[in-house]
Amino acid sequence: MNTTTTVTPLGGDVYEIDTRMAGYTGITAGYLIMSDRPCLVEPGTSGSAPVVQAALRSLGIGPDDLATVVVTHIHLDHAGGVGDIARMYPRAEVVVHEKGARHLADPSRLMRSARMVYGDALDTLFGELKPTDAARIRAVEETGTVDLGGGRRLESHYSPGHAKHHVGLMDSLTGDLYVGDAAGMYIPETADVKPATPPPDFDLGTALDSIGRFRALGPQRLLFAHYGPVTEVDDTLERSAEELRVWVDAVRDAKDQGLDLDHAVAMVVGRTRDRYAIAADDVDPELAAKYEVLTSAESNVAGIMHALDKNA
Repeated sequence: MNTTTTVTPLGGDVYEIDTRMAGYTGITAGYLIMSDRPCLVEPGTSGSAPVVQAALRSLGIGPDDLATVVVTHIHLDHAGGVGDIARMYPRAEVVVHEKGARHLADPSRLMRSARMVYGDALDTLFGELKPTDAARIRAVEETGTVDLGGGRRLESHYSPGHAKHHVGLMDSLTGDLYVGDAAGMYIPETADVKPATPPPDFDLGTALDSIGRFRALGPQRLLFAHYGPVTEVDDTLERSAEELRVWVDAVRDAKDQGLDLDHAVAMVVGRTRDRYAIAADDVDPELAAKYEVLTSAESNVAGIMHALDKNA
């Protein structure tokens, strides 16, 4: 595997690491906060663990130096590497929302359902989430604190809607907010904001509440797992909320017309296409394709349909 690391300093002792999910560059970011108590946010997939390890090594973080690993939620593109990273860094505490904690300790059920969704592609995309010793896991609830040392801390804020085990994380020193997937995906090449609404947890009202909570925190910068830092905070959060509404309206129309999933996807993609620069004809098709691997239109529509059925 190619473990060439791409590490980008973002200021405030924060380093973006391209975790290279399934070998793709620029779709999954992890972040190292190089404080007195170094903290890794979003370790990425199991397949990414050697990439992350090489990145930390290049930053001078050895096996005993990492204090904390935090995940915004337990989807495999964010947390699939937690078990591997926990083994590589035996002193690190693992922080996760309470609704995700048991799945990190015993991933068998999570892996079974992921296998049902992805089939054989699971191995190439994510690899296997390995168990983490329960004694090393700390579960946070509505809010929580991660000590970064020297009076600096990460504050976790429960932010469901994308996933029921999702937290946003605010850095007390920099005002950086790690948004996970709760504000959708940001595509740096085109400055698009696209929704991420997979089944089974997506819920529009809850997702919009979480975006509102993020806005109320007054962050200086948003750090997206997909992908990278954004300083246009209010505009981006507003756009994120708007995209969710547009997609849900479109899926509702498709449902009202009695369309099945495939036809609903085609209709929604057709209707929303003009909203995204990445969908333009002159954009590198590989760029569009790699984001589709990450969060497909089909998974978004399926998640919204599931939510509409549940609320019917």
